[in-house]
Amino acid sequence: MKHIFLNLKRFDVPVEMGGVNRLAPVADWGKAIVEGTQDGLAAYDKNEVEFAAYLPEAHLLSAAAARKPGCALQLGCQGVFRADTAVGGNFGAFTTNRPASAAVALGCESVLIGHCEERNDKMGILAEAGVTGLEASRTVNRLLNQEIRCAVARGMTVLYCIGEKSEEQDNWEQVLGEQLSIGLEGVDKSKVVIAYEPVWSIGPGKTPADKPYITKIARFVKEQTGGMDVVYGGGLKSDNAAMLASIPEIDGGLIALTRFTDEIGFYPEEYLEIIRLYLGK
Repeated sequence: MKHIFLNLKRFDVPVEMGGVNRLAPVADWGKAIVEGTQDGLAAYDKNEVEFAAYLPEAHLLSAAAARKPGCALQLGCQGVFRADTAVGGNFGAFTTNRPASAAVALGCESVLIGHCEERNDKMGILAEAGVTGLEASRTVNRLLNQEIRCAVARGMTVLYCIGEKSEEQDNWEQVLGEQLSIGLEGVDKSKVVIAYEPVWSIGPGKTPADKPYITKIARFVKEQTGGMDVVYGGGLKSDNAAMLASIPEIDGGLIALTRFTDEIGFYPEEYLEIIRLYLGK
């Protein structure tokens, strides 16, 4: 089974406000994502490849309403809280947070957890309290484990991101090993796919991770997890689709932006072209 995931971050923000949204008015943006992709995705066999898109919460309802019967695109959110509602317990005292129950009620089937931007946010909060280094990293992994448990308990699948920063490269085996062992402790691994993000190589002016490096990490992850599916989380795009498709240990990819120059942003037709290049059909 191949997996193609889409992290739409905050690509809904209009250009005049500093964002990259040229696709649709904000109120129609979630709908536009689904309408622009679902017919193209229908050409693929659901037994061979799955598709999931992680949207900001505000757009989930319009996206869900735009799905046709049998739509291949699963909807997901960009994280869940580490605690959840319960009958006879907490019935909704989660101001500013998104419990897994709310995500499911909004139509989510999947969730993105542990993305490097989420990890950085949690690390930043801990740093304000004077907690840094390995202690902070392990704390973040434990918090992410709680989030994963909540998501899986609600019947959601999880895309769990791991990755090392530039200052962690010399110690990558310990860093990634702990992200896996702590993050997945007590979790039904059949509900989780791992996304590898080489954080040190992501961003303008940085050298992308090459095929041998990605292969090395993917093999390590499979060895550590008993063969869990691994996708490339550093950005599946048109110029690396063929390379990633040639790595047997990589089971798919995570797409974000589809255009990186001129009018940068996410464009449904370019998303479908990336998928075609990766799957070869």
